[in-house]
Amino acid sequence: MTLYPAIDLKGGECVRLLHGRMDQSTVYNSDPASQAAAFELEGFSWVHIVDLDGAFAGAARNAGAVNAILARVGLKAQLGGGVRDMAAVERWFDVGMTRVILGTAAINDPKFVAAACKKHPGRIVLGIDAKDGQVKTDGWDSEGATTPAELVKRYADQGVAAIIYTDIGRDGALTGVNVDATAELAEIAAIPVIASGGVASLADIEALKSAHDNIEGVIIGRALYDGRIDPAEALARAG
Repeated sequence: MTLYPAIDLKGGECVRLLHGRMDQSTVYNSDPASQAAAFELEGFSWVHIVDLDGAFAGAARNAGAVNAILARVGLKAQLGGGVRDMAAVERWFDVGMTRVILGTAAINDPKFVAAACKKHPGRIVLGIDAKDGQVKTDGWDSEGATTPAELVKRYADQGVAAIIYTDIGRDGALTGVNVDATAELAEIAAIPVIASGGVASLADIEALKSAHDNIEGVIIGRALYDGRIDPAEALARAG
């Protein structure tokens, strides 16, 4: 399993939200590039970046911080938040992004998502953020009127590289990852699934690893920042 340490950007700073609420954020590092460098030093091979302001605005709002991260480290990087058209996809790839995550666009503009997958095979990730069984969009502010399973089926043959499944109700809460829901999605998807939301301990990593062969990785945020998960031990168990 691949471990993806998370850098969520708000106002140019590295933060963590509780249940996706912008008014409940904790700043962990005012220099996101230095945080990425720390992750690289700890042995991670990827970094997961979210432009939180961009997710609500529908366009990039933390490009400076993202560019600084990419200039500082050699990590592979995937980014989501506010990517709503092909021009935005191209800009991120041009500055060195490895993969781009499309979430809201997957609900509102499926033709664009299909075109992006065709133009950039293996580099477009489907972001599915759900609460109470319903997909959320626009920075988790709106309901997408579909379920995670329906969305997976819609994009099953579009060439999506991976699916990131986030349980919003657990995100940032350190209550444990939703293993069952992630495994259910992995069962119906022919696309690798990455778990997100609520990871609190090494036990979560082990549970996901054994739950389904199609769970490719897990995104870890607050548990790393709070020191609840030791990076070396996590990487060893994931390997």
